[in-house]
Amino acid sequence: MKKVLIARPLPDAVIDAARAHFNVDVRDNTAPLNGDEMRAALQNYDGVMPTLGDMFDAQVFADVPDARCTILANFGVGYNHIDAAAAQAAGIGVSNTPGAVTDATADIAMTLMLMSARRAGEGERMVRSGTWQGWHPTQMLGLHLSGKTVGIVGMGRIGQAIARRCHFGFGMKVAYFSRSPKELDFDATAFSDLHEMVGAVDVVVLAVPGGPATHHLINADVFAAMRKGGHLVNISRGDVVDEAALIAALEAGQIAGAGLDVYEFEPKVPDALIAMENVVLLPHLGTAALEVRTDMGLMAVANLKAYLVDNLPAPNAVN
Repeated sequence: MKKVLIARPLPDAVIDAARAHFNVDVRDNTAPLNGDEMRAALQNYDGVMPTLGDMFDAQVFADVPDARCTILANFGVGYNHIDAAAAQAAGIGVSNTPGAVTDATADIAMTLMLMSARRAGEGERMVRSGTWQGWHPTQMLGLHLSGKTVGIVGMGRIGQAIARRCHFGFGMKVAYFSRSPKELDFDATAFSDLHEMVGAVDVVVLAVPGGPATHHLINADVFAAMRKGGHLVNISRGDVVDEAALIAALEAGQIAGAGLDVYEFEPKVPDALIAMENVVLLPHLGTAALEVRTDMGLMAVANLKAYLVDNLPAPNAVN
């Protein structure tokens, strides 16, 4: 049997499925692999199932020129923590788990939109602190989402799932900024200029992949172009947003609020964001449901099996 390393504890169904085909070691640690662990994994295993935070950069591959590992079957759709080009140059395939994460991530985007617009986090803190003095007509007035306009940055699977929820569920108008216009089953306005789009919407939702092309895509200029009452929601990758610029925009009242599930220097969250009542902070819950994480793991196992056992391309290969 081929030998496989699973880099984090995963649901039992995933481990059992992997053990049906491989000699499996499961790393009993929830922190990312360190440099020595990544290099040892490339040396000692035929396949590795890494995930977010396992920084397989070009130097890691260069340090293991005769790697035993031939595939990194990433657990997750985003793989910007893996230098896919360097892996390919080293003869190592990379795969991911698209599809399995779409609806769950879109649901978290809607959670953040509602919490930010309707001040739900702030309200819950008031109740828990014992300072709530009862209902009155002007208490905690927020933004009513129904009928408003959402602007989605990145109109792939997840962006489209968010747009459908907004359009069909809340009667919202949909605008989007994407590399190319999309054929959609609902009305949506495509923008070729990001700054123009963010100025035309009430809520901006980020659904782009991470990587150099989107690093700090949302910066001070973008915040300056947003409506003063606008909200920002990020369920993509933390470094898509210039966090310092976000803090400055919130402190200056340039935007009304933000809902974040990811952070630029995750898991570190700036004290300034923690202190703000108009910011909703979630601990990267995008796919945090048992059935979703199980589906993701089974998809990663299927990629490993195709590549290592069946000698076929991984169904979800990215290189």
